[in-house]
Amino acid sequence: MEVLDYDIVILGSGLAGMRAALQAARASDGKARIAMISKLHAMRSHSVSAEGGISGVLYPGEHGDSEDLHGYDTAKGGDFLGDQDSIELLVKHAPEEIKLFDHLGVPWNRDAGGKIVLRAFGGMSIPRTAFASDKTGFFMLSALYDNLIEFDNIQVFHEHMATGLILDKGRFAAITALDMATGEMKAFVGKAGIIATGGFARMYGFTTTAYSSTGDGAALTYNAGLPLKDMEFVQFHPTGLIPSGILITEATRGEGAYLTNSNGERFMERYAKNKMELAPRDIVSRAIVTEIEAGRGLSEKRFGDMKFVHLDLRHLGETKIDERLPMVREIALKMIGVDAANEPLPVAPVAHFTMGGIHTNINGNVMLNERKTTTGLWAVGECASVNVHGANRLGSNSLSQCVIWGKIAGNAAFQSLHDAGLTTELSAKTKKRIDAEEDKLHKLLESDGGENPYDIRKALWRTMDLNVGPYRNVKALGKAKKDVAKLRKAFNKIYVDDKSLVYNVNLRDSIELRNMLDLASVVVAGALGRRESRGGHARRDYPKRNDKQWLKHTVAYKLKNGGVKLSYIPVKITKWKPEERKY
Repeated sequence: MEVLDYDIVILGSGLAGMRAALQAARASDGKARIAMISKLHAMRSHSVSAEGGISGVLYPGEHGDSEDLHGYDTAKGGDFLGDQDSIELLVKHAPEEIKLFDHLGVPWNRDAGGKIVLRAFGGMSIPRTAFASDKTGFFMLSALYDNLIEFDNIQVFHEHMATGLILDKGRFAAITALDMATGEMKAFVGKAGIIATGGFARMYGFTTTAYSSTGDGAALTYNAGLPLKDMEFVQFHPTGLIPSGILITEATRGEGAYLTNSNGERFMERYAKNKMELAPRDIVSRAIVTEIEAGRGLSEKRFGDMKFVHLDLRHLGETKIDERLPMVREIALKMIGVDAANEPLPVAPVAHFTMGGIHTNINGNVMLNERKTTTGLWAVGECASVNVHGANRLGSNSLSQCVIWGKIAGNAAFQSLHDAGLTTELSAKTKKRIDAEEDKLHKLLESDGGENPYDIRKALWRTMDLNVGPYRNVKALGKAKKDVAKLRKAFNKIYVDDKSLVYNVNLRDSIELRNMLDLASVVVAGALGRRESRGGHARRDYPKRNDKQWLKHTVAYKLKNGGVKLSYIPVKITKWKPEERKY
């Protein structure tokens, strides 16, 4: 195995990973040796799919806006499970990040006077979301990448599939990865490591996320013996396009689109009279499910058998749609032949974002357990649970989270390079563990059982869609637990049909499947354990939020037998006391 030596190793090339790389490069004046590893080409990272915008109080006092109000909206939107010190950090630093990206070249939408326009998003008291049409993530990632490639000290390793995270006595040591182009294994040894691999919503079949959103960083961390946190909290976006699940951004409703049922009613008046379509996503998603279950959904043969409601943009007018929401119109035309300017879109709730992830502290340091941190290892972006979103993320807070904690981790990783006694010299034990990763990969490649990994993946998607959705109960979750356990056993008997090493997509898909199965077991265990309804976790057998017993974070560890051990830690409350969530 080729061993490559760097100061900082970054796994993941989305907004969080690139922002960390840019910050570390700037802080070191271009001298720190940085490796950024991506299983795709870096510019295909899922951050390019972020459409609606990034939140921040750009104009304090305007319309009564303030950092405190943004913080309150975020705490309330997260059903008061968010750690409020993290929330305060987010709202404080979000405006400066939006301005930084302005300087990096993002073409924010502006008014006639040149002022950045802010649009409304669900759960926000007033409009505070900056946007670049409905392609915000693409423009932000492009600006970062254009700036990163100016640094000679950053080396980007495109199409390298991570296979292992190696720690040495609680200190980051290395990441092993398969070079898809050559089939060779590499060990990226570093003084500091940053994990920024995104979320894991692809464990669902009906999802807005790319096939690459398989939670690799979280799975590697979990299998390295480190804890995950709040994994039961999966966000279902209200408007996934039928039948594919492709995201139709919340910006449509921010610009004034309506949700209507089979009777033509704007039904959100029954569920969130004050906010209507701009209630938080968990509330709108459950409202749509309730309407469909009550027989007020729609179905059309041309869209398959799925039930849906309508998202109506027609009254916005063609000019506004083309200015503010051009990609929505383009997607609907290409995917289902519907022009949003002339016909309502068929939509339904769809797995979208994962609030849980790698257990970190407020600064993104990966935790060894409930009390101690690892040394030299950070996790940022959607793969990490820094507790800022609580039980339900407000739309447009995700991009703020990615770039803020990317900056924090990039700075911290550079500062850690000055620690006394820091070295990339590997112990004999660590070298053996690195070699073991290569052996494990070849064992998977050579596996020749009777189970087709793609059949297992379809079965995983099916059980997650049916049993771990917007509404849950003990019977469905118990079924999911049995199904996932059965599928994990079946995975041990898979066959990888392609035995080559160069661009072996079959092998990569199998690694991703293993990661999703591990994470699915944690999601289901956390959901069974949490006997209440809060944010994205809604149980019909426990329909109320229970602050007395469940105002706490779920922490999960992998047991030696493959099972899940759960423990709990308190939520940090600073300014905003939990209250009933009304919209």
